[in-house]
Amino acid sequence: MKKVRKNYSLEFKIQAVSLSEQRGNVSSVAEELGICKESLVNWRKLYNEGKLSKEKQISSNPIREELLRLRKGTRRSKA
Repeated sequence: MKKVRKNYSLEFKIQAVSLSEQRGNVSSVAEELGICKESLVNWRKLYNEGKLSKEKQISSNPIREELLRLRKGTRRSKA
């Protein structure tokens, strides 16, 4: 059976990181939000490295954008 991977928005990730930093307890925040503790730890690491930001989400490469669009279409047609 295929495992479904959850996708969270950038805004959700940033808010979760912010909340965990305010409270100082990753486990309780992850449980409260219904996410995996390891995901939140990874998001915090990415955020602190500057890799979890809106600038990273905006692609300036039109070829990459087209490739991503085509891959999504392929996945949908296979499902």
